[in-house]
Amino acid sequence: MKSNKLISETSPYLLQHANNPVNWEPWSDEVFDRAKKENKLVLISIGYSACHWCHVMEHESFESEEVAAIMNEYFINVKVDREERPDVDQVYMTAVQLMTQRGGWPLNCFTLPDGRPVYGGTYFPKEQWIHILKSLVHTKKKEPERVLEYAQKLQEGIAQSELIDVPEEISDFSEEKLHEMVLRWTRQFDSLEGGMNKAPKFPMPNNYAFLLQYASKFESEKVLKHVELTLNKMALGGIYDQIGGGFARYSVDMLWKVPHFEKMLYDNAQLISLYSKAYSVYGNELYKETVSETVEWLEREMLDETGAFYSALDADTEGEEGKFYCWTEDELRTISDLDLKFVKDYYNVNQRGYWEDDRYILLRKESDKDFAKSKGITEEALKTKVNSAKNLLFQERKKRIAPGLDYKCLSSWNAMTIKGLCDAFTVFKEDRFLILARNCAKWIEYNQIRAGKLMRVFSKNETKIEAFLEDYAHTIEALISLYQITAELKWMEMAKMLADEVEANFLNESSKMCYFTASDSNLIARKMELNDNVIPASNSIMARNFLKLGHYFRNEEWISNAKQMLANVYEGMEHYGSGYSNWGNLLFEVLNEFIEINVVSMNLSVKDIIPLISDKSLVSYHNEIPMTSTYSNAGIYICHKGTCQAPLSEMPQDFF
Repeated sequence: MKSNKLISETSPYLLQHANNPVNWEPWSDEVFDRAKKENKLVLISIGYSACHWCHVMEHESFESEEVAAIMNEYFINVKVDREERPDVDQVYMTAVQLMTQRGGWPLNCFTLPDGRPVYGGTYFPKEQWIHILKSLVHTKKKEPERVLEYAQKLQEGIAQSELIDVPEEISDFSEEKLHEMVLRWTRQFDSLEGGMNKAPKFPMPNNYAFLLQYASKFESEKVLKHVELTLNKMALGGIYDQIGGGFARYSVDMLWKVPHFEKMLYDNAQLISLYSKAYSVYGNELYKETVSETVEWLEREMLDETGAFYSALDADTEGEEGKFYCWTEDELRTISDLDLKFVKDYYNVNQRGYWEDDRYILLRKESDKDFAKSKGITEEALKTKVNSAKNLLFQERKKRIAPGLDYKCLSSWNAMTIKGLCDAFTVFKEDRFLILARNCAKWIEYNQIRAGKLMRVFSKNETKIEAFLEDYAHTIEALISLYQITAELKWMEMAKMLADEVEANFLNESSKMCYFTASDSNLIARKMELNDNVIPASNSIMARNFLKLGHYFRNEEWISNAKQMLANVYEGMEHYGSGYSNWGNLLFEVLNEFIEINVVSMNLSVKDIIPLISDKSLVSYHNEIPMTSTYSNAGIYICHKGTCQAPLSEMPQDFF
C-alpha cells in the first residue's frame, strides 16, 4: 500500500491518514511556497484522533480513489492535528464560522496559496464533497477576481474578530458583577438533571468550579444545590465510566446518559480538581470515589513511562461507537459468578439504561446510601457486592478490543493534570496523587523545556512544536500549585522563567492581553483566546498567573497586567457567565486579595502545610522569593490587604 508524506509524522491522527490515496502533507511553510509555484488552492483539513465524524469522512471520501484523484490533481492537501496545532485550528475555525455561522470537526478550509481562506465547512458527504471540489476548481479558473475579493473580506473579518476595546481607565471592580453574572446564568440551569437546560451536555468543569466558589462565599443555597445536583448526576450517569473510571467528553442528551464515548485528558484533569474541591464543601463520598477511580484510570491506561499522560481514548472500537463500554443482556449472562439480578438493578440494565441495538449503558440513578436503604441492606454489604460485580465486569471487558489511544503528550493538558492531582492531594492527602503530579512536572522539566522555552508536543520520544499561550499558562499555573504543596523552590523558579517568556513574546503592549502564538508566528493572523470554554481561555489563566506571581515576586507590573486584562472583558461578562467563569475567578481574587502566608525555617512536613493552602492563599517558603525575603526569623507570617499578624510558632488550626 502506497503511503503519503504523513507516514513520517508522530501524531496518531496524522498517521491514521498516512495510507489514504490522497497525497496528504503535514503543515509547513513549504506547502504554501509550492502552492504559489503551482498556482493551486490549498485544502487545510483539521481533526483529531478521537473524532468520530473525522473517521466517517475519511472512510467515505479520503479513502476513495475517485475523490483522491480530484484532490491530488487540483489541490495541495494538508492534514492538521488540531491538538498539535491549535493555532492553525483557531485561525481557520474563525474563517469557517464567519462563512457558515457554525464550526466543528472535521474542519475543511480551502485557501489561496498565501493561506487566506476562500471556502470551508465541516463534515461533507462524499457526493457533496466531490461537487465542492469541482465547483472550486471551476470558480478559481473562470472568476479568479471574485475568489481574491472574497479572500480579502474574510481576512478582514478574521482580523476584526481580534479587536479588543481597551478601556481608558480600569473599572472599579465590584461584587455586583458576580451577582448579576450568576443571576442571569441561573435562568439556564436544569433543575432536574443538573447542568444547562439544553443538549448536548458538556461537563464544563471550570463553570462549576466558579459556581462552587460563588455559592460558598455568598452562601447561595440555590447555586450550592445546583452544583451538587450536577456533580451527582454526572458521576452517576452514563457519561462516567462506571466500571473503569473517567469521564467521556459529553453526553448527547439532557440526562448525562449517552456519552460521546471518547475520553479526553483535559476533561478528566479538570474534573479531578472539581470533584476534589466539591468534596471539601459537601463531604460526599461519591466525589471521593470519583476522584480515586479517575486517577486509577489515568495511571492504568493513560500514563507514559516518562511520567506524562496521553491525550485521549477513541470513541470507536472496530468502527463502532461505544462498543467497548456497552453491554447486552446476553453478554452479561455469560459472565461466570456474576450476580445478574443485582447488576441489572444497580446499573440499570433496563429501560433507563437502554441505548440501541439491544445494548445498555451502565449507569446509576441514586447514591449507594439511597440504594442500600431501598434494598434493606447495609452500605458495607452493598460495597462488597458492587466491588465483586465491578471486578468481574472489568475483567470481562479487558478481553475486548480496546479503543484507540492517542499517545501524544501535550504540555498544556499534562499541566492541567498536575493541577488536578495537586488539588486532589490537598483535599485527600493521598501520597500517590503527589507522586504522579511531581513525576509529570519532571517530564515537563526534562523533556519539554528547551533553552528557556516550552515545547508543546511529545510523541514517540520526540519533542516538537514550540508551545502556545495555552501551554505556558497552564504550565505556570500547575507549577505554582506544585510549589505550594512541595516547598520545592525549582517549581516556582520555573514558573517565573516561563512567565518572563510570555511577557517577552506573547504580550500585547497596548491591551496587556496575550496572543495565542509567539511573536515569530507566520500565520495569516495572531489570535487571542478570550472566552472560557471546556478549557478556560488561555488569557484568563495567564491573567490569574500574573496576579499570583506579581504578589510572589513583588512585580507591580504583572499585577497591573492582570487587572488590565480583567478590565478588557469586564463590561458585558455578566451576559455570558459560562464564557467568563474563569475571568469570574480572577474577579474574586482581585476583589478579595490573596492571604500571603510565609513559612520561614519551620520544620514542617508537606501534609502539615496543607491547611494553609486554598484558592484564597499564596504560600511561600523561601527567602529567594521576594514575598518572603523580608522575614528572617523562624515562624509563620500571615498578611492580608497590607496588614500582617504577629508571627506564629506553630500551625494555626481551622485557618480558613
